[in-house]
Amino acid sequence: MNRFHRRYCGSAGWARTVEHELLPWALDGVALGDDVLEIGPGLGVTTRLLAGRVPRLTALEVDPRFVEPLERELGRPGAVDVVAGDGAAMPFPDDRFSAAVCFTMLHHVPSPELQDRLFAEAHRVLRPGGVFAGSDSQPSLRFRLIHLFDTMVVVDPATLPERLAAAGFSEVEVQLRRSLRFRARKRR
Repeated sequence: MNRFHRRYCGSAGWARTVEHELLPWALDGVALGDDVLEIGPGLGVTTRLLAGRVPRLTALEVDPRFVEPLERELGRPGAVDVVAGDGAAMPFPDDRFSAAVCFTMLHHVPSPELQDRLFAEAHRVLRPGGVFAGSDSQPSLRFRLIHLFDTMVVVDPATLPERLAAAGFSEVEVQLRRSLRFRARKRR
């Protein structure tokens, strides 16, 4: 993330938007279960909120600048584990998690191919019947300005269902507002 983007995503205004709009919409009707994986927590805005909603949370973050601060603030053995790692090559065993989530981070994955690997990895680490859910931003002038000199590979909502199905998911749903939300399930 560029400096402006980090500042914006660390702001109180963004935290309020996530708490009152984005997270409730993205997770509406989604049962997360007892052991949840958050892929790409970044500065931890969603992680803070999820930590109070689920019995066990693992946050997988690729950017080393974010891992230590997240661990220091949120790490609690048996409750919140912060792990350094890549969503396209997850360091977890098969069938571990009851749910996997990611919020406003897919556009930071540098290519559609790596996004597809992340989808396949999410499928691999989910228990049978586990849910993969989240949200991502859609292009706008403001979104493009925030991402100047930053990675921005926007997920096409029209192709996302077939991409998630190709990763092995069923019951795929994608909905649009200003952003997109998705949910899919690993077959039992």
